[in-house]
Amino acid sequence: MFVTLLLITFFIALACSFIVVRLFQNPIDRILGRIVSTDISGAWNRYISFAIVVVGVSGGVRVWDLEKYITRQSKDLEVIVLNSERWVLEVYRTIIGTLQSTAWLLLVFFIFALIAYVITRGFELRHGSPS
Repeated sequence: MFVTLLLITFFIALACSFIVVRLFQNPIDRILGRIVSTDISGAWNRYISFAIVVVGVSGGVRVWDLEKYITRQSKDLEVIVLNSERWVLEVYRTIIGTLQSTAWLLLVFFIFALIAYVITRGFELRHGSPS
C-alpha cells in the first residue's frame, strides 16, 4: 500500500508540474526572449521547464513525511494506518506542495527576470536604441 501511495503522489506531482509548465510556457518564453539573445533563450526555456518539474515533484512528494506509514513514531505507538481518509489527505498535500514549490520557483525567476529587464532597458535607453 505504501508503494502505491508513493507512486500515486509521484504521478500527481508530475502531472501538476507539467500543467504549471504548460501554463507558464509562453510568458517564460517571452521574458527570456527579451532578456537573453534568441539563440540561447530556447535552451534557457527548456532548463526553466525542467527546473519547474524537478522542484514540483520534490515539493509534492515528501518521502520523509511518508515514512510514518512504514515506521513507528515511537516504541509505544503503532505504525499509522493508511486508510481512505489518509489517502485523500496525502493527495491534497501532494497537490498543494507541488503548487507551492513551483510558485516559489517562479517567483524567484520573475524577480530576477524583472531585475535583468530593468538593467537591459537601462542600457538600451543609455545607448539610444529603445525597443
